Amino acid sequence: MAHAMTANDLGRENRTFKGTGGVSRENRNLGFRPAFLDADTGAVYPACFANGMPAPFHLLDGLPDEVVLTRLPNGRVMAVKPSITSGFVREGRFYTRQQAADRVTAMM
Repeated sequence: MAHAMTANDLGRENRTFKGTGGVSRENRNLGFRPAFLDADTGAVYPACFANGMPAPFHLLDGLPDEVVLTRLPNGRVMAVKPSITSGFVREGRFYTRQQAADRVTAMM
């Protein structure tokens, strides 16, 4: 069974990709915006706060109900579908964290 994505996973990814260009603060200046891809549907969701405003980093709270598996009583998202991948959108294209890191390296 696949693993649902949680905020802990996002933190682990940030630590893994720190210094590579695969995190928001390292690629924002090159036009990358944090986003999520649902591999089941192909839908791309920009990272947003719960109120729908764009977030400058990966945050599960703004994802739509159809990908959310678990919420706390206060509405915070605890887990999303295993088919969700964090990454970035740049010029209309979705990049995984690794693809973004590779692209940042190539741009430097």
